[in-house]
Amino acid sequence: MTVIVTGGAGFIGGNFIHYHLKAHPGDRVVCLDKLTYAGNLSTLASVMEYPNFRFCKLDICDREGINRLFDEEQPDAVINFAAESHVDRSIEDPGVFLQTNIIGTSVLMDACRAHGNVRFHQVSTDEVYGDLPLDRPDLFFTEETPIHTSSPYSSSKAGADLLVLAYYRTYGLPVTISRCSNNYGPYHFPEKLIPLMIANCLNDKPLPVYGEGKNVRDWLYVEDHCKAIDLILRKGRIGEVYNVGGHNEMANIEIVKRIVHALGKSEDLITYVTDRKGHDLRYAIDPTKIHKELGWLPETKFTDGIQKTIAWYLEHRDWWEEIISGEYQNYYQKMYGDR
Repeated sequence: MTVIVTGGAGFIGGNFIHYHLKAHPGDRVVCLDKLTYAGNLSTLASVMEYPNFRFCKLDICDREGINRLFDEEQPDAVINFAAESHVDRSIEDPGVFLQTNIIGTSVLMDACRAHGNVRFHQVSTDEVYGDLPLDRPDLFFTEETPIHTSSPYSSSKAGADLLVLAYYRTYGLPVTISRCSNNYGPYHFPEKLIPLMIANCLNDKPLPVYGEGKNVRDWLYVEDHCKAIDLILRKGRIGEVYNVGGHNEMANIEIVKRIVHALGKSEDLITYVTDRKGHDLRYAIDPTKIHKELGWLPETKFTDGIQKTIAWYLEHRDWWEEIISGEYQNYYQKMYGDR
């Protein structure tokens, strides 16, 4: 099949492309990415010359460009990773989140409708459910949990999810949605918690932790997420939402201390900063549905996954140091300037 992967130069999208090309070498993968600050083409450097891979610099809100790409590629499926996703940035500038995450999703689905009802999968987030109390470890997010958003980011993703389900009900577009817990692993943009702490540790810089660091997240190794999306795309029930969780809840401060100890640094680097506005307390996913229907379970224990992640950042300092310096933004010009 021919699969369009949007946001494929980002963290999860990039990992998915690497996974998909390895798992399904007979498929054609077309990556489109706007290459905003979080899109890094060097993430895809090792697959750029594959004959069954194409990169296209394109904004998912560009209706004319999207339709032209669909005309050229005649895709069988679209997986939408493209999103503005940083909560702090959404608090500072909500408008761009609404534009990309909602309008962009509608543009993609309109193209799917216009080209023969192309299969569409929306990659969402557990943040659409809001949060859970720290003192109720028995509570989990299920697919039936009401949407209750806390930030402009999560609101924009919830809006997109509702639109996706409306396109299924109104137009019969074959859609699915996955809502995943926090991912970690290779190619994670270093403004996020785990890569930020690794990079700062290695440079002996302060490790900024919101509030008291007690906020709890459910962590999932990114390759396990990629496998779940692949299963949903090929075997999931149309019109359904699937929660994807890691069964691995951990407070932010515990994550930070693990990284500090793994790198042989001092906890004196940890600094506590003013908490984020509307900071969700706890996320916890119940992935029973995807396990029962599709047989998916997380395969990577956090102890192993965090070791692999730290090792990757140690072995690929050039990747994240280019991001920190801003040089990665020149990568597209290096790759395509003379083409």
